[in-house]
Amino acid sequence: MPPFIALMLQAWGLTALLMLVFWLIAVKARNAGWVDVGWTIGLAVCVWFYALRTGGWPLRHWLLVIAVSLWGLRLIWHLLLRFVKDGHEDKRYQKIRADWKTNQDFKFFFFFQFQALLDVILSTCWLPSMYNAASSVGFLEIAGVVIWITGFAGEAVADEQLKSFKADPANRGKTCQAGLWNYSRHPNYFFEWLMWVAYAVFALASAGGWVALVAVALMYHFLMNVSGVPLAEAQALQTRGEEYRRYQRTTSMFVPWPRRKIL
Repeated sequence: MPPFIALMLQAWGLTALLMLVFWLIAVKARNAGWVDVGWTIGLAVCVWFYALRTGGWPLRHWLLVIAVSLWGLRLIWHLLLRFVKDGHEDKRYQKIRADWKTNQDFKFFFFFQFQALLDVILSTCWLPSMYNAASSVGFLEIAGVVIWITGFAGEAVADEQLKSFKADPANRGKTCQAGLWNYSRHPNYFFEWLMWVAYAVFALASAGGWVALVAVALMYHFLMNVSGVPLAEAQALQTRGEEYRRYQRTTSMFVPWPRRKIL
């Protein structure tokens, strides 16, 4: 068995165990939103595990470990604040629970375990770099770091702008169009995806780095077609109606871009 396959199987075992723990927490709390926390920690577990078990250049290991850990800590903090503020299960999971009707906990178990598998699949974008023993940083790796910093900073700014907008009672029921939200309806998702682009660019400096493009494509698919943009758009249309439809006509959905004029 190739060493990287054995490594991935071991990482899958770790993430599966982790998601079992978070499934038990979710069952007790009646809040499937804990899957997001588990998924995030699972990715961090994978990058740390690979860094400790491969023989590549340590600096390359640490660049990836630090990047993923910082991303994970920020996202987990954001999720935990949401739990405290909302005090109830996210509407996405309420809908899933309602659709499933029976044996919900049993079905959520497999949902949680799928997230463990997804962690391992996405984490393949770090493996080429982990095995790269070259003791110098290449142009593509520098470019990857710059792109990652841009994505991390952009997502943090977008989240802060949205938080400030919502904190003003005068904006209740309105659509945030301040700052980055003036150029994209979902700048947080765009900059999240940009960080995965950064991992792929970083990986392309190593043998087999093309496999990282799979993670980029998967994240784009999930954000644009599954659990990101579609659910956010549907909820916004339900709560803000015509105002949001006008926002849709003038503002880019994903990539920040100058607004269109309505004649």
